[in-house]
Amino acid sequence: MIPALWQLFYWLWVASEVVIGVGTRTKNSTGKTRDRGSLILLWIVIVSSMTAAIWHSEIAPPDMFGGAHILKLIGLIVLMIALAIRWTAIYTLGKAFSSNVAILDSQKLNRSGIYRFVRHPSYLGLWLAFLAVGMHSRNWLSFAIATIPTTAALLYRIHVEESALIQAFGDDYRDYSKSTKRLIPGLY
Repeated sequence: MIPALWQLFYWLWVASEVVIGVGTRTKNSTGKTRDRGSLILLWIVIVSSMTAAIWHSEIAPPDMFGGAHILKLIGLIVLMIALAIRWTAIYTLGKAFSSNVAILDSQKLNRSGIYRFVRHPSYLGLWLAFLAVGMHSRNWLSFAIATIPTTAALLYRIHVEESALIQAFGDDYRDYSKSTKRLIPGLY
């Protein structure tokens, strides 16, 4: 049951990322794009890291916590939570959400819903998906491949986006930054 559910939610995640990437991209004519190549970098790192992590997990024996099978269930649960967080964040922003870093002329800073807890909940959901893939592998090297490069690319992306948000919203965004953590509620 867990392998079938894992496959379902994993491919649902992959498909949703393609739809999000293509369907929410802002063009220069409708907003100010400030992506600085972070979208393409993120895609390259995610695809290569996920592919390599999954490949390695299929050829290497499970060595994480003695190959504990419960990690597959934990990975599935984390992936489901990741999708719920990411999709909620995207839904909350609505038309203001863009797969590339872009600020619409009419856009307002959103501090409601899930954005009350973290400034980048969509990236939190994405990061949790990387962790889920790593946990599901039950292999330390696969876990590292799934999480380290993707986390680095995600942190670069957040840096690019925060620069754009400060440029667009100034002190309002700086005040929001002081009261709300970047990615992990209460920690970071």
